[in-house]
Amino acid sequence: QVQLVESGGGLVQAGGSLRLSCAPSDRTFTNYARGWFRQAPGEEREFVASISWNGGMTTIADAVKGRFTIFRDGAKNTVYLQMNSVKPEDTAVYYCAAGRIYGSPSQMPHEYGYWGQGTQVTVSS
Repeated sequence: QVQLVESGGGLVQAGGSLRLSCAPSDRTFTNYARGWFRQAPGEEREFVASISWNGGMTTIADAVKGRFTIFRDGAKNTVYLQMNSVKPEDTAVYYCAAGRIYGSPSQMPHEYGYWGQGTQVTVSS
C-alpha cells in the first residue's frame, strides 16, 4: 500500500513563504497526476492546485492564483507546492493527492485515489 508523505508545513508570518513537498513511500509510484487540497476546521476540503502526470499542465485555484505554484521534480514522483505571500486565510491542513488522471488536472477530490495524511500550515498576522 503506497503512502504519500507531506512535509514542509509549519508556522509562518503573513506575507512569508513556505514550500510543501509530497513524496511517495514507493519510488516506483510514478506517472500519476498530482494535486494539493486543503481543509480548515469545520470546512470542506478545498482544491488548491493540481498538475498533470507529466507536469505539462497545471490548474491553480482562484483563491491562491498568483501566490502559489505547483511543480514536480525531474523524476516526476515528488510534487511541491510553493506558497508565497501567504495570508491568514491560507491556514489549513494541506493534503497531497495522486490519481490516474491523464487529461486536464482535476479539481475534484474523488478523482484522486491516493492521499497523504496532511501537513498543518498556520499563517499568523
